[in-house]
Parts: sequence; structure tokens; C-alpha cells
Amino acid sequence: MAPRLTSLRIHPVKSFHAQALESGTVEPWGLAGDRRWMLVQADGEVLTQRQDPRLALFQAEIDADGALVVTHADAAPLRVPASDATAPAAVSIFGDPFTAPAVDDPAVTAWFRKLLDADLRLVHLDDPHRRPRPATTSLADQYPFLLTTTASLDALNALVAADHPEVAAAQGPVPMERFRPNLVVDGPTPWAETGWRRIRVGEVEFEVVQQCGRCVMTTVDQEAGVFTGQQPLRTLRKRRRFGKEAAFGVHLVPLAPYGTVRVGDELTVLAAGPLPRPD
Repeated sequence: MAPRLTSLRIHPVKSFHAQALESGTVEPWGLAGDRRWMLVQADGEVLTQRQDPRLALFQAEIDADGALVVTHADAAPLRVPASDATAPAAVSIFGDPFTAPAVDDPAVTAWFRKLLDADLRLVHLDDPHRRPRPATTSLADQYPFLLTTTASLDALNALVAADHPEVAAAQGPVPMERFRPNLVVDGPTPWAETGWRRIRVGEVEFEVVQQCGRCVMTTVDQEAGVFTGQQPLRTLRKRRRFGKEAAFGVHLVPLAPYGTVRVGDELTVLAAGPLPRPD
């Protein structure tokens, strides 16, 4: 039986909680609405769950008119029209510099200060071409799309249980949300995605670029907004490597003509072969 798309997710604000979709428009730089906003610190560097896992507690959606709506259990909703992001700001993502419009509304700064105890600026990437990358992308770390499979997650949870049964018993299976994918596919076999080079999901074709190196964000409970320990990162570092990094999932670049992907779409492998190794 052919694998199918079982989950589709975007993150309207980088490092905030995921938003589930039934269908999404594929753009050259990612799913429409995915990672077009981010919070930056005083030096312009992005703030992510690596530094503050509480970001997982923020929900964000894009209104029909394009405005960003952010919600949190401890505050009234915040609504920010995209037109409010007008102040040119020098920003960076892990040392990768570019310029993007920022929101200079004191009320927005105060809203986040109340919840995160820091003065942060909200930045909107109005044009992904502002960010020079080998593959044009939004505010994602590296590439426009990340795909994971349920079969590989099941295999990873089995490895965690084998290596650290006490942790697995206490914390339960690692959920897919820890890996923050855009596309989740049901199977077909564990780690099969690491041998794909080109795929079609529904009506859209993708190049599979490389495996995804994983970081400490995989240890953040996306519902509680706290670090949970060393799993699954410790097991990935031991059992699943991509060069010097732990690996889980694969990065994709969409191929023109673009279209729409929908939960339930069939995945077809168009070309197979080993993915390139990191330098």
C-alpha cells in the first residue's frame, strides 16, 4: 500500500506551536503561511525554543486579511496587521544575516515582555528573497519543507525504549510534534525516506535534498513548553547520524509547477538513491 500524507503543519511564527491544516498551498519557499514571522532579540538574532522553550506555548494563525493573530493562555489575543511591519531591521538566523521589516509598536513589545520577560521585536518576512539561501526559503532553518514518517518515529521510540527503558516508561513515546515537520507520511518502512531523491505528494513534486540534523528542540515538550531531558536526541546521536549530527526526517525543495497538498494525498517515489553526505 502506498504511503499517504497523514498530517500537514505550518508554524506561522518561527518556533511557536504548530498549526494543523487539512490542505496547504505549496510555494517555492514553503507552505503558504509557514514561518513568515519571528521574534528577535536586541542584537537581531532570532529567539527560538533552543533558548526559551516557552515559545511552544504560543499559538499563531494568519487571518483572512493577512494579519497575524497570536494567542497565549495568560494574555488576551494579540493581532498584528502585516502592514505594521515597516521598520527595516538587521536580523539573523544562527549567524545568517539579512534585512526584514519589523514591528515597532510599543504595545506589541509590551505584550511579549509580559510573557517572556524580555524586550523582543516581531519581524515579518514579506519577501523570502530578502534572505539569501542556496534554496529560497522562508524563516525555516535551512530548507522550505521538512518531511517525517510515522514508521521512523515508531522505530526511534523502540530504540529509546531499548537503550533507556526507564526514560521510555516514565515519559512515554516521543510525539511527532517534537520534530516540527511540515509533512508527515505513514510509513512505509523505517528510515525509507533517507533513500528517496525525488517524490510526488498529491500533485506536487519535491526534490529530497538531505537528512535533517536535529538539535535540543527535539527535547522540548510542545504542550508544556519545557525541556524534558536528553531524549530523543541522545538516542539519535547514538543510532541515527547525518555526518556529525543526529538525524531525523528529510529536507525537501518543491519543484515547479507548484500546487496544493492535502491530508490523504498519496506519496510516490520518483527517484531513489543515497542522499549526499555533509561536507
